[in-house]
Amino acid sequence: MFLRYNAFTICWALIILLLTLSPGESMPETDLWDELLSFDKVAHFFVFSLLVLLMIVGLTKQYSYELLRRKAVVYSLSVSIGYGLLIEAIQMVIPDRHFELADLLANTTGCFIGFGLFYLLYKF
Repeated sequence: MFLRYNAFTICWALIILLLTLSPGESMPETDLWDELLSFDKVAHFFVFSLLVLLMIVGLTKQYSYELLRRKAVVYSLSVSIGYGLLIEAIQMVIPDRHFELADLLANTTGCFIGFGLFYLLYKF
């Protein structure tokens, strides 16, 4: 039952992994505001929002692991933020990729927005 309700989350996490770890092209230097408001940051924000939303829904619907179901929000936020950090760390060894604190901030912010979306969609 666990995989049945979390298949979308696992697929989405794999898509994120493939997109973020594929070799990229060197980006030109930009100032801080352009960096924080770029399409890249919005994409990071969106994909991690959806990841958390899918994970919370999947964990709350499964009945195989009671603790995961009861603490779905805590586990979803922790795993997703950790996943974002791990991806950023791995990017340091990928050609034309590098660790970006702004990406990590966008990932983390997206995680909390995903929780907010879950709350708005399912708690009312």
